[in-house]
Amino acid sequence: MTQEKYPTIPFEFERRHDKESKFRGQAMLDSLRRRRSIREFSSDSVPRPLIELAIASAVTAPSGANHQPWHFVAVSDPATKSKIREAAEVEEREFYEGGRATEEWLNALAPLGTDSRKPFLETAPWLVAVFKEIHGVAEDGSNITNYYVNESVGIACGLFINAIHHMGLVTLTHTPQPMRFLNEILGRPKNERPFILFPVGYPADDCTVPDIGKKPIEEILTWVE
Repeated sequence: MTQEKYPTIPFEFERRHDKESKFRGQAMLDSLRRRRSIREFSSDSVPRPLIELAIASAVTAPSGANHQPWHFVAVSDPATKSKIREAAEVEEREFYEGGRATEEWLNALAPLGTDSRKPFLETAPWLVAVFKEIHGVAEDGSNITNYYVNESVGIACGLFINAIHHMGLVTLTHTPQPMRFLNEILGRPKNERPFILFPVGYPADDCTVPDIGKKPIEEILTWVE
C-alpha cells in the first residue's frame, strides 16, 4: 500500500518566525489560564450559531483512520433539559449518598464543593451531549470498526472547550455515571455511548470558582535531549 494510490491535496502551511510563534503561544497560554470550569450559569441566551461554531471547531480533531467516531447533540429545549437534570441527579445521588463513591474519592472532590444537585443542567441555555461511536454502521447493517475511539473523542472535546473559551463562553465537563439515560432521552442509537455532557453559556453575575491551581510545569514535564 503506497501513498500514491490515494488522492492528496497540497498542505497549506505558513511557517512563522520563532518570536511570533512564542508570542502567539504565550497569548494562548495567558488566555487558557483564565479558563475555569463553571457550575453557576446565567440563564442569558446564547445564539445557536456560536454553539455550531464550537462544534465545528471540535470536529476538526484528528481521529483513528479518520472515522470521526463522535456525535454531538445540542439541547436548548427546557423540557428536555429538565429530563436530563432529573435523570442525572438520580445517578449523582447514588454516587454522593448511595455508596457508589469511595470515601477517598469524596475527599478528593471536597475542595470543589460539588454534590448531587445539578441546577446548571437547567439554568445553562445549552447542553451539548457528546457521544462516542463504539462502532459505525454500514448501509447493510453490518458493523464498521472504529479505532482509538476514546482518544479521538477526547481530543474533539478538548478542542470544543478551547473554542467555547475563545468565544467568551463558559462550560463544564459533566460526567454523571452511568450516563446511558442520555441515549434514551436524546434518542441516540445503541452503538453510541455518552462521553461528556457540556453545559454551555455565560457565568452568573455572582459566580465564584474554587481557589485551586494547576501543577507547575516542572512537576509534569520531563525533557529528554
